[in-house]
Amino acid sequence: MRVKLIIYFVILVCLLLLIRVYSLSIKSNTYYEELSKKNYIKTKYEVAPRGAILDRNGKILAQNKIGFAILIKPHMRKIKYKKDLERILHKINKYFPKYTYEKLYKEYRKNDSVYKHDYITVVDHIGYDEFFPHYSQFSTNEFVQIKSSGKRYYPYKDIAAHVLGYTGKVNKKDILKNKDEIHYKSIGRSGLERYYNKVLQGTLGKKTVKVNAYYKVVEELDEVKSKSNDIKTTIDIELQTYIHNLFKDKAGAVIVMDIKTGEILSAGSYPEFDNNIFVNGISNKKWDEIRTDLNHPFTNKLVNGLYPPGSVIKMGTALSFLQNDIKPSFKVYCSGVIKLGKRKFRCWKHYGHGKTDFRKAIRESCDDFFYKGSLKIGINKISKTLDKFGFGKQTGVDQPNEFRGVNPNKLWKNKKYNQPWYIGETVVSSIGQGFIAVTPMQIARYTASMANGKLPRPHFKKDDSLIQSTNLNIKKSDLKLIQKGMYDVINAKGGTATKYVKSKIKIAGKTGTAQVVGIPQEEKKRMKESDLKYFKRSHAWLTTYAPFNKPQYVVTVLVEHGGHGGSAGGEIVSKIYDKLIDLGYIK
Repeated sequence: MRVKLIIYFVILVCLLLLIRVYSLSIKSNTYYEELSKKNYIKTKYEVAPRGAILDRNGKILAQNKIGFAILIKPHMRKIKYKKDLERILHKINKYFPKYTYEKLYKEYRKNDSVYKHDYITVVDHIGYDEFFPHYSQFSTNEFVQIKSSGKRYYPYKDIAAHVLGYTGKVNKKDILKNKDEIHYKSIGRSGLERYYNKVLQGTLGKKTVKVNAYYKVVEELDEVKSKSNDIKTTIDIELQTYIHNLFKDKAGAVIVMDIKTGEILSAGSYPEFDNNIFVNGISNKKWDEIRTDLNHPFTNKLVNGLYPPGSVIKMGTALSFLQNDIKPSFKVYCSGVIKLGKRKFRCWKHYGHGKTDFRKAIRESCDDFFYKGSLKIGINKISKTLDKFGFGKQTGVDQPNEFRGVNPNKLWKNKKYNQPWYIGETVVSSIGQGFIAVTPMQIARYTASMANGKLPRPHFKKDDSLIQSTNLNIKKSDLKLIQKGMYDVINAKGGTATKYVKSKIKIAGKTGTAQVVGIPQEEKKRMKESDLKYFKRSHAWLTTYAPFNKPQYVVTVLVEHGGHGGSAGGEIVSKIYDKLIDLGYIK
């Protein structure tokens, strides 16, 4: 019996040994093989130069400025190499004084570790002209590597700043959102730089190599080359520069857009700022100066500026009347004021417009006409029509974080404020005041639809796939009536912009004076805009299309606190159309 137990025990031990041998030699082979590969096969990534941004004619709007980066061998804080490290850092400081020894050492120490085998970047970019005279001083040093590097550069400085956007250094948050960002030094922070960041970053290069125990490459196994991608835009930088100079002392926005394609030839949010200050590092003083500017230079007003549209909404309101059983023959008698309950709602013309029809209401911007029409159909029907024109929605323009604005109705107010809708809110909404809020991009797009009945998708990238439009199925006779009113605004006696717009071509448009402060009920007449303090003056709109008989382009101008749309925007609009003719866009 004892002999049997001993035999069974020996057999069991042998089986266990066999199982262990199998596990180590066969089953675990794949695991340890993969583990060993990590020890001697390394992957190196190569980042392509960030792509350039070009205007429609191939002129460079954003590019990488060529320069050099200085890298130092790791593990040089050891006593054996410490003096060599100090000499290198002092030499960098000697030739490039803005890099202090302390700052350089701190950067080196931060990235140095026992696991670090790649050279450490202590200076990421010094311009070619600045560095080249001293190139030999560093390139012959065995502990130093010199690599080419690029830094983002905007040759037109503050021109088209908001549209182009700027880049910034990649941080931990960026990497948490997208682990691939760890390979890049910079990322698009705003504008086209951000919207098309992945395109501009290009294709990441990848090289797989075999290294020995001393981290020396002994064999290249595989390589995928990096590839750079440029972007061509719809912007004409000559036109953009011209408009920038027209708007130098003003705050607001301008958009020039092709009515059929939605291509934006020029768009500016003013005041602008030089994007290069973010690439080179902005001082606290400059940051505070821009941040506290009451004209909000940091805001991209094209898509993030929300404004009451004022009277430029009246074409949409008029079409809502026509689409909701108010006849084209509808007329009102404007005496200058209507009374609802205890409140008075005034027309801008304090003694009134007299008998007013659709065409006259648009031509002379009669508030009373829209007050009375809105009371017939109500806010919900007006809101439904404005929804078709894209209000309260993103336009789809290729800019990040586009705002939707507000297209109010009864349900919206109930959800937002848990309050009922009042009849007085209907009449003020009908003339673009009250809760309604729009972006200049929405107004430009809406104006394009007044020219041909189609709502285009505005865009900045030169790409045929972005040419999209929605047919609004507006009754031709209704649209023609609105167009005649818009023609009269600029070309007929009594038109609100007739005195201010003078061009070589026939233009149709609409002015808007959007109040930023309410008018007290006891006020008998409106105060003159010039008598108000600057930031209490109304915003001035002038949105147009031309040529009238064969519409090609929309020009929308918003002058913040500019007062009357015609007087503030008339000269600007006139000069923009004349420039479009000079550049050959309109023949």
